[in-house]
Amino acid sequence: MSTVTTTIEHELQENQRQISIDEHDTAPTIPQEATEAPFGHSLPRADGGKEAWRVLIVAFVFEALLWGFPLSFGVFQQYYSQIPEFQDSAYISVIGTVASGLSYLAAPVMISVVRRYARYRNVMIWVGWPICILSLLFSSFATTLGGLVATQGVLYGLGFITFYYPILSILNEYWIARRGLAYGIMCAASGLAGTVFPFAIETSLRKYGYPTTLRAIAVGLCILTGPLIPFLRPRVPVSATIAPARTDWSFLHNPTFWLYSLSNLAMGLGYFFPSLYIPSYATANGMTSLQGALLLTLMSIAQVLGQMTFGYLSDQPRIPLPFLAGTSMLISSLAVYTAWGLAHTFPVLAAFSLIFGFFGAGYTALWGRMGTAVSSEPSAAFAAFGLLNVGKGIGNLAAGPLSGALLGKGLEVGGYGVGRFAAVVLFSGTCLAVSAVVLPLGFVKNIGLRQSR
Repeated sequence: MSTVTTTIEHELQENQRQISIDEHDTAPTIPQEATEAPFGHSLPRADGGKEAWRVLIVAFVFEALLWGFPLSFGVFQQYYSQIPEFQDSAYISVIGTVASGLSYLAAPVMISVVRRYARYRNVMIWVGWPICILSLLFSSFATTLGGLVATQGVLYGLGFITFYYPILSILNEYWIARRGLAYGIMCAASGLAGTVFPFAIETSLRKYGYPTTLRAIAVGLCILTGPLIPFLRPRVPVSATIAPARTDWSFLHNPTFWLYSLSNLAMGLGYFFPSLYIPSYATANGMTSLQGALLLTLMSIAQVLGQMTFGYLSDQPRIPLPFLAGTSMLISSLAVYTAWGLAHTFPVLAAFSLIFGFFGAGYTALWGRMGTAVSSEPSAAFAAFGLLNVGKGIGNLAAGPLSGALLGKGLEVGGYGVGRFAAVVLFSGTCLAVSAVVLPLGFVKNIGLRQSR
């Protein structure tokens, strides 16, 4: 979106140094110091160049490791449900959904905080990052479901949102016109990590148990990500005296925003069930825990390709954004109804994992463009991005309690969803279908057919 680039230049001309998260995407590279340069000096190149790619690489690593971990919770879900301490609880999934759900729900708050206190972004990163590491250490000593929810769930989620949005803010400064591509690359990082995490976690849980596994993960994350933090340096100088521009909330009167919001909320309610329950579903059909982990890996591989593909396509002016989002959700819904609900063999579940991973995950790579589609004003576009996160966060948090209520008591060999998972499959597929059906309304009313560029 050229509108993003235009806005940034406008803000620089007015000496507004405050960072607007929604103006930029992620960028894989470790940026060089640019914020200390006197105003008037040339800024590091945006949408390319050594600094921009360095920042995107760092963001990619953080996304892959620290976001990829909670997204691999399905393996923990399967393990916890089989050990005496937790096997009688139907709400084990709350641990994983709280950790990831908080990151979405807190988006508007953190975006406002980062804009207001942009000069303290590096401090926020240094505060949030160790909280994530410590949460895993604390969870390794938990012996109750409540303890795991509080540590592996709530504490990890709070630490993640504290460091993640400042990183996103810095990354956004380096990627403007090519934001869709950058978002696709960064979002694909967690999918790439998902090709390794499930196998590694499943093997470690089986051999050493969850306390040792969680401690090993904490040490590994500390070693792999800590040394990269000093490279996260802003591109745009931040003034300590100029207050951030007020957010333009007029996009709330734009029907396109509410169509995207409704679609996004429905997507959030149904999206998380497959990754949560595929390992358990595989076991219920007589497969091994290793095969369950492999299914998550296949889903993650497809997620990488899907998010990069949809991110790239969202940058193309001739492809309507509602079409991309609607296609993503429609195919995902059909896959859930059929390839998941009717599956009883590994090949069919593998096909489902690939289809759902590609099309389902592709939707999230469109968020950056959804924000700029409803407003060309940078702060408003980022505010819209934050509110879209809330919609998915509500669905994410609700997935845990809902799944506990939807899960059946017994297995029905050969039955739809093997009986126990039937209601989960139907609910997930229906939510994704609603998400897809809402979006064509934008075509009918001639809304959102073109993106501001």
